[in-house]
Amino acid sequence: MKVTPRRLAIGMSLWAPNLFSGIRIRRFSEDWTHATVELHVNLITRNYVKTAFGGSMSAMTDPYFFMLVMHQLGRDYVVWDTRGEIEFLKPGRGVLTAEFHVSKEKAAELRERAHGGTKVLEWFETVITDRDGDIVARVRREVYIREKKRVTTARGTDR
Repeated sequence: MKVTPRRLAIGMSLWAPNLFSGIRIRRFSEDWTHATVELHVNLITRNYVKTAFGGSMSAMTDPYFFMLVMHQLGRDYVVWDTRGEIEFLKPGRGVLTAEFHVSKEKAAELRERAHGGTKVLEWFETVITDRDGDIVARVRREVYIREKKRVTTARGTDR
């Protein structure tokens, strides 16, 4: 069965770590350039002072940049989420939202930089907002990209 953006959003929302953390994937765009993720702050996902647990906010941003890059580049590339940073700016309450964007131009640039097996580390940034549109946190995620060895070897460009 082919992984479509809709199937992946539903599957990721039902995946136990997301489901029980109040994380819902609202959508992946058809061209894999955009994703929208929500965190519902509730009894399970809030901290001692009844605001969003920082671990839940970090989890809501964990795999989405690498997934967008991976789906745009295809099976000939290794793509991982390697590191994340989060700066908390204000308490998060209610429903929090994060938007992820990886343009086709950025994916093409990453493909070119990773050509021949070169290791590429790229930082992506987003914000987490509340229902009023106020920024609750700034998030940076580092993504690792490399063309797979079988591809570079077949082409004779193994480095």
